[in-house]
Amino acid sequence: MTVSDALLPSRIVCLTEETTEWLYLLGQDARIVGISGYTVRPRRARAEKPKVSAFLSAKIDKILALEPDCVFGFSDLQADIAASLIRAGVQVTVFNQRSVEEIFSMLYQVAAMVGQADQGLQRLAHMRVQLDEIRHTAATFKRRPKIYFEEWDEPHISAIRWVSELMGIAGGDDCFPDLARMSLGKDRIIADGQTIVERAPDIIIGSWCGKKFRADKMAARPGWQDVPAVRHGQLFEIKSADILQPGPAALTDGVAQLHRIVQQWVVQHG
Repeated sequence: MTVSDALLPSRIVCLTEETTEWLYLLGQDARIVGISGYTVRPRRARAEKPKVSAFLSAKIDKILALEPDCVFGFSDLQADIAASLIRAGVQVTVFNQRSVEEIFSMLYQVAAMVGQADQGLQRLAHMRVQLDEIRHTAATFKRRPKIYFEEWDEPHISAIRWVSELMGIAGGDDCFPDLARMSLGKDRIIADGQTIVERAPDIIIGSWCGKKFRADKMAARPGWQDVPAVRHGQLFEIKSADILQPGPAALTDGVAQLHRIVQQWVVQHG
């Protein structure tokens, strides 16, 4: 073991999916000793690593038994979990990324913390090139569709900031850009569905945070039959694991799916 390796965390618990996926991509999965039960990327992580947390709760005793030298968390919503671990003497790093640039920053910091700063920069540069290519293609669209992205159905919750920004990169315009700045889901609730109808989205994308999206259920909402997206059958699902985790998935597969949906709309209706 080199001196530099001795200074790096070797037993990491990831309380959310994005840091797990990133460490696997960096070839540092051997450092992971525990993961979130919601982890699906990469699929093999579920078979290889103990599941020790949900999102708002965690098995503190089980985490402590793993003797982690570092725990990665996400957002103020995990503050209570972090506090319990800190009181038990565990080092905890909680990221709070909400924008595309903040995701890039988080990914670089994690890479540096496991001694992979150079590899991290190379991978992030490649992701930026892919985003620039999508942005360049979108700039050629003669019309940009209005998109309503629904993160939850009852109550209606609209897109968080990084999703809103990725919709813009993909070639569409978020119907609720004002709400996207709100970091908490409770602050992005649209109490009256008629407000969505009035904004007349051309495309609707559902990503019901781990629950299967029901396009038929959405289309049957009272007063929604004249919404352009409903009238033209432009209702789609993007899995929450691909777009609602603020990490590699959103910057690659998530935005690519958004872009394909927008491109299809441009060909058919733009």
